[in-house]
Amino acid sequence: MEDPVESPAAALRRLINGFEVSQALHVVATLGIADLLDEPRSAAELAASTETHPDSLYRLLRAVAAAGVLHEDAERRFSLTPIGERLRADAPDSLAGWAKLVGRPYFWSSWGNLLHSIRTGETAFEHIYGTDVWTWRRSQPEDGAIFDDAMQSVTRWANTALLEAFDFGRFRTVADVGGGNGTLLASILAAFPSVEGVLFDQPHVVSHAENVLAGAGVADRCRVVGGSFFEAVPDGCDAYVLKSVLHDWEDAEAAAILRVCRAAAGDASALLLVERIVPDPGEGIDTKFSDLNMLVLPGGRERTLDEWRSLLDGGGFRLVGETRTASPLSVLEAVPA
Repeated sequence: MEDPVESPAAALRRLINGFEVSQALHVVATLGIADLLDEPRSAAELAASTETHPDSLYRLLRAVAAAGVLHEDAERRFSLTPIGERLRADAPDSLAGWAKLVGRPYFWSSWGNLLHSIRTGETAFEHIYGTDVWTWRRSQPEDGAIFDDAMQSVTRWANTALLEAFDFGRFRTVADVGGGNGTLLASILAAFPSVEGVLFDQPHVVSHAENVLAGAGVADRCRVVGGSFFEAVPDGCDAYVLKSVLHDWEDAEAAAILRVCRAAAGDASALLLVERIVPDPGEGIDTKFSDLNMLVLPGGRERTLDEWRSLLDGGGFRLVGETRTASPLSVLEAVPA
């Protein structure tokens, strides 16, 4: 029997109530449920492992199963669907870190103040907390660690598509500017043995990179440097990669970062922006909601291709190529103007 066609009212209700699914998945990820489902298990078994209330946990799990993330059998045992497998911490394309992030109170309250941002153009987070999200996270070790884990999770998800689409082997030395704990750069160096790397980010961020680089077997080909990309970045590299960095900033700050990169880059260096491109009207729901996330949290924006071209021009670079990947990210290649 064919599934009944969803009515417009039902479709709208499902969209309105999307926050409920998001929070439920946040709780499932925070409890590590997916990592416990190496075989079908009952809610009582899972409650014993997670120190939760059995009946309440069952109600959560059956709802998540109805959303297609888990499977519930006739004996009320739960197992992972292909979607749910991506909530395992060890999945190559795991999104567990992202699920843990989006339900955090500061993330939740920032989105809860979207109306303020739309009315004023101000970042919701700064309106609530009186400071920018980067400064606040440095004072909140737990949330800082969850954010770093989420970025690592999302980076792993996109890495395969990125490495399949773009040839980083063209370069001798690749600098990952704002590269976090080195997840992307480690993948590049592992895939292209002739390449050497420079990982650059704030000192407290790159201090966690050693295990990532060593775990990938590339620590001997990577130099780790701490600093601020508003002040200076390592010079003399053949390629400068900025993955999901500039979308965190409005145009003035993003152009300032580009000018710092231009000062360090040689005339033959390449700049590689790994970013989303806002598509045509009516397309790209993921990217356009990511743009709203930039509005309410860090205060940045996603950009169209023309907006990226204009931003690069203002930062001293010229766009020369665009490589789409199987993920929402593209590689925008630029050269010094």
